[in-house]
Amino acid sequence: MLIFVAILILGTITLPLVGKAIDASNDVSRASDAKIAVETIANAADVVYANGPGAKRTVSFYIPQDGTLGCDNNMIYFTIKFSNNTMRNITAITQYNITSNSVQLTKGWHNATITWPINTRSIVIAIV
Repeated sequence: MLIFVAILILGTITLPLVGKAIDASNDVSRASDAKIAVETIANAADVVYANGPGAKRTVSFYIPQDGTLGCDNNMIYFTIKFSNNTMRNITAITQYNITSNSVQLTKGWHNATITWPINTRSIVIAIV
């Protein structure tokens, strides 16, 4: 009987801790995937910038959960929601200003085409 009570007490203490640890691990994984996605796009934008007007590059990237991908001057961001319902922007910096509308993306693989149109002053990102 004493062993059963000890297991019961131990189970009620450790199960919530295990659940929190799993949530934290999933949050880190999703944030890491989002960071790779925005860095992939930022690196492609830097390559287009290095190649000059008329350059174009298409990249594939994975979005770990539904969210918003957007640009602000020379920063690309993806808004991610953590298990405790807090929101955070995962960002990557580029060497040059970028124009793009904020886009709602679903979880999964997506393609982005990054171009620097001739006779313009900014690089354009289009999610295809």
